[in-house]
Parts: sequence; structure tokens; C-alpha cells
Amino acid sequence: MATKISPQAIAQQLFAIPETTVYAILDGASVPRLPQTLEQMEVESECLFRGELDPELALVAPYLAVVQPGHSFTDWLLQEGWGQHWGVFAISKANFRELRMHLRTFLKVYGPDLTPLYFRYYDPRVLRVYLPTCNELELQTVFGPVLRYIVEDENPVALLKFWREDDECRKERVVLTPPLPVRDIE
Repeated sequence: MATKISPQAIAQQLFAIPETTVYAILDGASVPRLPQTLEQMEVESECLFRGELDPELALVAPYLAVVQPGHSFTDWLLQEGWGQHWGVFAISKANFRELRMHLRTFLKVYGPDLTPLYFRYYDPRVLRVYLPTCNELELQTVFGPVLRYIVEDENPVALLKFWREDDECRKERVVLTPPLPVRDIE
């Protein structure tokens, strides 16, 4: 039986830094009907790919979305998406436009033969492996205005926090305590 993680335990970690905004960088290829859901739930969001997209590409593209405490989108995202590799969270003091522009700068990388490749950093399985390998310049590029990235751990009973400090990537694993069972008092 899978352990159900309390969305409140995740939210407590996401909203821990005062005077910051929590953003979700979501993978349309993993989240069913993501563009429609963002629109229906009236979430401030935008696709990270530039320009007018083919409708099929728009369904699998990455999206940046504002995550707010107590919003129905936040509840849905944490309840349904945690452990499903739907995306990663970025904590920042940057406004939506600034962060979107930053996150767009490394969507494409170049292979050894200079072939452009999509860098799916918004997949937690990618980001949690990539960040600890970064050198100083790569950390500057990936973090930019991001104070902290939060991703689900390989075992979603925990989350990983990544931040840049002294030109190094720091990491903390936080075990998410499931809510205690309610007992009848006799």
C-alpha cells in the first residue's frame, strides 16, 4: 500500500521563505490536459516555449504557473501530482515575467556534435540528478533568480531542496511526515 503524503506537509516546505513566490514548472507531457486545467482553475501561467504552438506540442510543453497557498490549483497539484513527476517547484523573489524569461534560457542545450536538444530540467527525475553535478557557471545559469528548487525525491515520502551557496549546490532531504491517524478515545 502506498503511503499518502499530506499536501499540507508539502505546502509547509514550499511556503517556508517569507516574501517569495512559489512557482511550479510543469511538464505537459506528464500532466493530463495541463493547458486546459490551468485555464479552468484561473492560474497565472504561461507556456515556456516561445510563439504560437501547434496544438499537439502545446499539450506536452512545459508551463510556468504561480502556486498560492489555499488555492484549488495548489491543492489539486499537491494531491494528484506529488510522486507522479509532474514538475518541479522554484522559489523566487522575481516576478512572473522575469522568472519565465530566465527559465526559457536553458530549455535547449547542445550535444557534443552541436545538435540542439531539449533539456527537460522540469522533470524532477532530471533536475535532482543534474543539479549536484553542476559547476559554478552552470549553477549561475540554472539558478539565476531562483533561491531554491524543490523536487519530489525518488521515494516521494521525501522532498529535496536545492539552493546555491558559496558557488556550490547545497541539498537537503526532508522526510514528509504523514498525518497521524485519528484514534477514538474511549
